[in-house]
Amino acid sequence: MRATILGTGLIGASVGAGLREAGWKVTGWDPEPSHLREASEMGAVDEILTDFPERISGEDLVVLAGPVRAILASLGEIETDALVTDVASVKTSVVSASRRPARFVGGHPMAGRESSGPGAASAAMFRGATWILTTDGASPDDLATLEEVVTALGAVPVRMTAQAHDAAVAAVSHVPQVVASALVNLVAREDTALSLAAGGFRDLTRIALSEPAWWSDVLAANRDSVAGLVRRLTDELTEWAEKIERGDTEAIASGLEAARSTRRSLAPPVAAVQVVLEDRPGELAGVGMALAESGVDIRDLQLRHATRGGGGVLTLSVRPGQEEALTEALAERGFRLVG
Repeated sequence: MRATILGTGLIGASVGAGLREAGWKVTGWDPEPSHLREASEMGAVDEILTDFPERISGEDLVVLAGPVRAILASLGEIETDALVTDVASVKTSVVSASRRPARFVGGHPMAGRESSGPGAASAAMFRGATWILTTDGASPDDLATLEEVVTALGAVPVRMTAQAHDAAVAAVSHVPQVVASALVNLVAREDTALSLAAGGFRDLTRIALSEPAWWSDVLAANRDSVAGLVRRLTDELTEWAEKIERGDTEAIASGLEAARSTRRSLAPPVAAVQVVLEDRPGELAGVGMALAESGVDIRDLQLRHATRGGGGVLTLSVRPGQEEALTEALAERGFRLVG
């Protein structure tokens, strides 16, 4: 199987690496020569193209993996008999493009990192992630084919219309990006607040590190859904401000509990073990040995660095009932635990 990937940044290079791992031969092109070179060096592509390929023949799949504007431009420029898909996080404008290949299925892998470029790419990027495939104008055979490709990359394909997709991702992806950026900008205007920022603030605003040029295209392309939700969020925050001004602890607690309950439903139940890491070599290796000795099933982990260096706290999430075995293994290795 052969694929051409137009755009070898974070997502494009990850798709290429995943396809090659699945046995595909991958050709790549990118307007940025350094991205193309780095993608080749990391093994994301077998061959590179120095010029944009207006005519693509002999391929089974073409993946448009640039920013939204580049994807829209490419749809009108390429000629191919291959199945074409994209990775844009906005779908209505893409599937409604005035000119597009005959065999086209819009796609959006719900995975990524705040880092950009092929240096952060990985063949494991999509494992367990949802991958939206738009049904608008797509043939059943092409949808089925692309579902097989997505599954081979480790993702879970989900069919949706472009309109339903854009409304959903505005809520769970695009508005959070706006909120994180707005909060960082707000706090940055305070004289001392930002210097006190610890784990909670940094966790909440991590995505504010994302690439601005890429996100500005996305937000503008999904402007109606995003702007509408931002205004609804503004109304929600106004209600919170009024509760707090009244000192209405019952209403505040009710709102917090509702959010807590919903947030808990997003992940399987886990038990958390927090271990203090000192600022010295071998700490993570020691934790790994404790995990192996305890035999627990690790479900998630998160490292919160000390604000000014000097170690941090590693939170290990395990299946309920397994926390005691892990705690004992860590204690035997001399680790201090939180709580």
